[in-house]
Parts: sequence; C-alpha cells; structure tokens
Amino acid sequence: MPPVKDQLYKALYDAVLTMEIERTVAISMTIVDKKMDAYQAIEHGLSHGMNRAGKLYEEEEYFIPELLLCSDAMYAGLDILKPHLKASVEGTKRKAVIGVVEGDTHDIGKNLVKIMLETSGFEVIDLGRDVPPRTFVEKAKERDASLIALSTLMTATMNGMKEVITLLEKEHMRDRIKVMVGGGPISQGFARRIGADGYAPNASEAALLAKKLIGGPTNG
Repeated sequence: MPPVKDQLYKALYDAVLTMEIERTVAISMTIVDKKMDAYQAIEHGLSHGMNRAGKLYEEEEYFIPELLLCSDAMYAGLDILKPHLKASVEGTKRKAVIGVVEGDTHDIGKNLVKIMLETSGFEVIDLGRDVPPRTFVEKAKERDASLIALSTLMTATMNGMKEVITLLEKEHMRDRIKVMVGGGPISQGFARRIGADGYAPNASEAALLAKKLIGGPTNG
C-alpha cells in the first residue's frame, strides 16, 4: 500500500481532474493538518492533475468548460496550500509577464497558459488582452521578470510580437529576458524569424518550454 502522502497527492490529482472543488479543498486541508510539504502537494497533486486535464483538452476529450472547472478546483486547492509554502520555495519563484498583443482580444489560450505556468510554480503577471508592446517591456522591467509570454490569434497583430523583442533590444534587456510566443497563426518558423526564444503550440508545452528557457522554479 502506498504511503499516506502518496495517497493524498493522488486524491488531489483525481479531485482536480474530476472538477470537484469541495473535495480538492478538503484534501488540501488534510495535507495542511498533517503538516505535509505544501510544495510537493501542489506539484504532485494540483499541478499534475491540471497537466493531465491539459492533455485531455489537447486530445479533445475535455473542452474549454471542463478545463476551466478543473482550474477552479486547482485554484481552490492553491488557496489552501500556498500560505504554507516554505519561504525558500517562494523565494526561488521565477516571474513571467503574459498577455495578448495589442489589437487582439482573444484570451482563452493565454488564460490556459497562465494556469499552466502558475501550477508549474511561476509567479505570473497577467496583463490581459490588447496589450501595447511597450507595456510588456515596462512591466517586465518593473517586476524583474525573466520571461515574457506573448499570445495572439490574429495574423494582423503578429508584428506586435516582433516589436516587443525590438524594444527589449533597445532597452538592453534582451540578454536577461526570454520571449516565448504562441497562438493560432504562430509557428516555430515565425518565432525564429522574429528572434523569439521559443514557440509552444499549446498550454502544457508552454509550461515545459518556460521551465526550459529560464531554468524553472525549484523547491529550494
């Protein structure tokens, strides 16, 4: 029989995947009561469950409503567990600025990437949609972010991504801030042409790419 902690992590995973908010909260409270490692519970329970939900979405077994309900359960668990993270864990978080480029208001994909980044341990500064290129750069500078994630679903706004990179170069920030891009019309070839550091075709791969680009958060 697996150890109690493994059983609880698996139960947390299942609760997120089956969109059970009250059960997720109850299990998270049990983990806190037992003084178990909150970071491990987030990583092996909540994040693992959300990653699986993302895969089911890609395989068209889950759709946007199911994915959002999974994320509601995940966030409910995070609300319980985050106050109990050790200081060393919080201190090693990487910061990512994310948003939809100016001229585009389609943000479902951006929101999914945000969820995946948060469950992977990143501190995410969400600028929302229709964001001017300079705002990305200024916010990254202000918050000392290591990553900017740009999204669009419209070909007409793709040039805004290149403008963000150009502004970073002008501000002499390009060497310390990675840029990743994604969205319907975006491709690996486009990312390469504009000088982006990477492209991800979906939310779960975006989280993996973010970790690869900037090393990813650690558990101290």
